[in-house]
Amino acid sequence: MATFTQMAMPIFEKVIKDYHLTDDVDQQINNPYEMGTIEYYLYIKAWIDTVQWHLEDLIRDPQIDPVAALQLKRRIDKSNQDRTDMVEMIDAYFLTIYREVKQLTDATINTESPAWAIDRLSILALKLYHMEEQVNRTDASAEHIETCRKKLAVLLEQQKDLATAIDQLLTDIEAGRKYMKVYKQMKMYNDPSTNPVLYGKK
Repeated sequence: MATFTQMAMPIFEKVIKDYHLTDDVDQQINNPYEMGTIEYYLYIKAWIDTVQWHLEDLIRDPQIDPVAALQLKRRIDKSNQDRTDMVEMIDAYFLTIYREVKQLTDATINTESPAWAIDRLSILALKLYHMEEQVNRTDASAEHIETCRKKLAVLLEQQKDLATAIDQLLTDIEAGRKYMKVYKQMKMYNDPSTNPVLYGKK
C-alpha cells in the first residue's frame, strides 16, 4: 500500500507538468481529480504554489513597470492567502480521518501540522523541476551546470527525508503517539481590523 507522500508527490509533479504545457500564469486550472477528495485538494494546493512561483519570477524583472509590479504584488498577496487557506483545508482532512484515534498518555505534539509539512513538499517539487531545468540548459556555463547539479542532488535528498518524516508523522498520529493541534491563521496585515494602515483609513 502506498504511503501518503507516495500518493501526493506524483500529483505535485503532474501539476507542474500541466502548468508548463502553456507556462502562463493566467491559464485556468483543470483539476482531473474528483471534487472533495484529498487528491483534488492536493492538486489545487500545488497549482497555487506553481502559479505563485512564476509570479515571483515575473515581479523580479528589473524592467517591470511599477504599476504592473504593484498589481503582481497584490496578486502574490492573494495567492499567499489562498495557499494558507488550502493548507488549513488539508489539515482539516487529517483532523477528520484521525478524530477517533485515542492518544497515548505520553503522546507528543509535532513542531508543525501535517499540511504545513506537505506544503514544503510541494515547494520542493517546484525547486526540483526548475533546478533540473538549469542542469539541462545549453546556454549556461559548465560551472553553472555543475553547481546546479550538486544543488539538485541535495534537493533530491531533502525530498526523500521530508517525505519519510511526513509519512512517519502520519503513522505516529494514527497510532496515537503524536497528536495534531492546528492553529488557524492570524495574518494581521490582511485583516482590516488589525492592520493600522487599513483601520486608520476608516
